[in-house]
Amino acid sequence: MSTLRELQAEFRAGVLEQGEEFFLPEIVADGLAPAARLSIYRNHVFTSLTDALKSTFPVVCLLVDERFFAYAAHEYIRDHPPRVRCLFEYGASFADFLAAFPPCRDLSYLPDVARLEWAMNEAIHAADPPRFDPTELAAVPPDDTPNLILRLDPALRLLASPWPVDDIWAANQPGSDPEARIDLDTGAVLLQIRRAGERVLFHRIDAASFAFRRALADGARLSDATDAALGEDAAFDLASALRALVSEAALAGFEVARPSAPSP
Repeated sequence: MSTLRELQAEFRAGVLEQGEEFFLPEIVADGLAPAARLSIYRNHVFTSLTDALKSTFPVVCLLVDERFFAYAAHEYIRDHPPRVRCLFEYGASFADFLAAFPPCRDLSYLPDVARLEWAMNEAIHAADPPRFDPTELAAVPPDDTPNLILRLDPALRLLASPWPVDDIWAANQPGSDPEARIDLDTGAVLLQIRRAGERVLFHRIDAASFAFRRALADGARLSDATDAALGEDAAFDLASALRALVSEAALAGFEVARPSAPSP
């Protein structure tokens, strides 16, 4: 007799078309063949998850058409079944899957379009930022300033792409010009994505600002984030960068990290 864990593993494999023969003997027919019962359940699972992916990645779906998207989604679901309860959290690795999916090899921009849509999905479902008064920063002693760790709005995301994914996304929205053509050779884009009320907006930012905000988002000290920005542009102005974050209400808090111990 199989244990509960073994039954769960066999059921999962059967639903994902990875060995249903091991689970079929455990299904009671009761007027309907075990294979038919499992097929009905499997169809419901794949349909629900495909619809969830289509909802999260609508532009990707438009770019490849629904039949191809359904095929790609089917293969993704088989190899990457959900490990979360909420459907809007499903699909975090879909862009990486597309990047390695042989039928998409000629659509080199497609994974980054998926990354943009996933960032938008994360932004719209992110937690609300805590109340924060940026004037509190004035109380930080000057000697502690380099060790500040600034926390950004949880709904803020950053994306770098060698493709004009923002233009591709915009060209596939309702009401866009159907005759519009996107020049894929226009160069790389650095995008900030953020929730604004009930919408998610994104815009391009310069390389120094991107490096600065990326470092902050990764938990870097202010001094290290500044160095990252200066590495992109020697004219980077920290005061202006901080004013921009305050004016955008993009800060959610801060802490002072302990200084790094000197090397022996």
